[in-house]
Amino acid sequence: MSVIKSMNESREDIIIADTLSETAELQLRGYIVHALCHSGEGSFRMGEAVHHFGAHDCIIISQQSILMMDIRQSDDMKMAVVYVSQEFIAVATPQSNYGMRGHLALFEAPVMHLNEAQYEVCAVNFEYIRRRLALPQHHFHRDAMLNAIQCMIIDFFDFHVELYGSKEVSGQHAQLMQKFLAMLDRGDYRQHRLVSYYAGELCVTPKYLSEVCNNISGQPAIYWITRYTALDISRLLRQQELSLEDISDMFGFSSMSYFVRYVQKNLGAAPSELRK
Repeated sequence: MSVIKSMNESREDIIIADTLSETAELQLRGYIVHALCHSGEGSFRMGEAVHHFGAHDCIIISQQSILMMDIRQSDDMKMAVVYVSQEFIAVATPQSNYGMRGHLALFEAPVMHLNEAQYEVCAVNFEYIRRRLALPQHHFHRDAMLNAIQCMIIDFFDFHVELYGSKEVSGQHAQLMQKFLAMLDRGDYRQHRLVSYYAGELCVTPKYLSEVCNNISGQPAIYWITRYTALDISRLLRQQELSLEDISDMFGFSSMSYFVRYVQKNLGAAPSELRK
């Protein structure tokens, strides 16, 4: 990976690269992935799903706990990648409730197939970020970078509206959904897979939490709990140094048979088969 510049004395808030090769490592360090494919083609896996991308496609991975694995890129691949820390993204993201819907859409479909006009806009944003990052002597460098990242995010919102349509989300619902997803992002699902736990922590009823999730994402709360859990288990099963017992214990399953049934139901095969 060709890193251009660090923005922060304590840690790099923005990293520029031309490959996805170190994406999983940077995700574990808390970076959000934004990639634009100029030419060539490739694929990656998230959980059991394989996603393909090609020229003029944009990839956004906003979940720290759900890693891109088995990344494959053709020899003629040309790509621009912008990694942004979660802390910096939180400050740069516009105050728009559409961001919540976009976040959920990216969970299911991390590859956006852009048209020619959208690709040109995206390419300009990525290049502008690269150029701005290379000017650390600017007296208002951080503000300039916040502006550049925010502009990129606003255009992503616009792409989403064109690709998937717009839906009004109330501020109260968006805040509740954001807090719910924050609990999942920090890994609460490893020990808590009942909607009642999250509802209790958020001071609402399980029914209300599921209604809000349905309103925003089209799926109930249990869907997102199970989705996070299944993707994490799928990733861990590929780490051969971990035994099935180790993984079962990480998620607090009461018995190995319960763990096996859960994996079969939600991943479609027994844990031992998924390790092959």
